Amino acid sequence: MGLIDRMVASTLPLIPKPVVRKVAAPYIAGERLEDLLRVAAELNRDGYVVAAAILGEFVSKLEEAEAAVEEYRALLDALKARQVDAYVHVKPTHLGLLLDQELCVRNVRSILETASRNGQFVRMDMEDSPCTDATFAVYYKLHEEYENLGVVVQARLRRTLADVRKLAQVKANVRVCKGIYIEPHNIAYTDPEIIRRNFSILVDELMQAGCHVAIATHDERLVWESERVIERHGLTPADYEFQMLLGVLPHLRRVVKGSGHRLRVAVPFGPSWYAYSLRRLRKNPAIAGYVMRSMFKGS
Repeated sequence: MGLIDRMVASTLPLIPKPVVRKVAAPYIAGERLEDLLRVAAELNRDGYVVAAAILGEFVSKLEEAEAAVEEYRALLDALKARQVDAYVHVKPTHLGLLLDQELCVRNVRSILETASRNGQFVRMDMEDSPCTDATFAVYYKLHEEYENLGVVVQARLRRTLADVRKLAQVKANVRVCKGIYIEPHNIAYTDPEIIRRNFSILVDELMQAGCHVAIATHDERLVWESERVIERHGLTPADYEFQMLLGVLPHLRRVVKGSGHRLRVAVPFGPSWYAYSLRRLRKNPAIAGYVMRSMFKGS
């Protein structure tokens, strides 16, 4: 990561909004529900399933969390009405986790009620490490009531193998990812090879326990290693799935699907796209530097 890229990341608000929109366009369906439904239907036609999400996180007001619940319930009903093959994933902090844990439980429960009525699935995302314990607390409480609820673990965190072994005991539906949050070294691995190895160990532990595993990666080496684990355990495509982000390595996405695997594409949408995009660019200063250089080149 270059010094110039880091400097650019710190001055991202100076980048004109239309430039950020252009950069974000391949990765976000749009601002409106109709945009999400259109992109999701196109992906279904191409043979992919979808994970839909409304952009938003770290809400600071009760009414914001309540509004997010109603938006998710409307999203679930719209997906059902359009017969889109998709589930939704939610950020607990979008649903009030940082305001009150019990509030978050009630809000996720409300979304699960709509999903249960429609025969749909909901996954709770995992955010940065200060939220991990509270997110698991919400998950385990609701897992006792609902079978259509899943959770996420991050291979970057040192604690995750212990978390996975606990999740395996309840046959949880688990999404495994590397994790994007910058965490203190005492709680997170920083060596890319260790993170990769831990990722493969987590997938193996969960599959061996009979859990349904969502393998979320754009790392072809991890795709290859996960295929070896799948083969070793004699699993069928109904037992697992791969997941990738909208707009990221579409060629690899086609290769994975072409190999006979079920592949789910994560498709975010919503009016909060600008704040979301700035946060993601700050987390990847190299991309931020590319955006600024492109702007000055007029491309």
